[in-house]
Amino acid sequence: MEEYVERKVTKIGNSFGITLPADLLKEAGLSYGDNVQIKVEDGNIVIHKKEQLYLPDGVDAAFMDILNDVIQEHDKAFKGLVDR
Repeated sequence: MEEYVERKVTKIGNSFGITLPADLLKEAGLSYGDNVQIKVEDGNIVIHKKEQLYLPDGVDAAFMDILNDVIQEHDKAFKGLVDR
């Protein structure tokens, strides 16, 4: 599907949403329940499928979520340490 698909931004509760056609999702390898990552890049919205992380036995998913939050919160500090 190379052509643009036109959609209208709609209100969903206190947020806004855009519906996506099933064939577009299929082409992107997305399906119901998948997690995506969204960012704005040069004024365009970019959506990526979030790759599923398979954790080794004994590693708790909640711990990994907390760790990810800490890493994102202190990203600049961690990158500054690399430059030392």
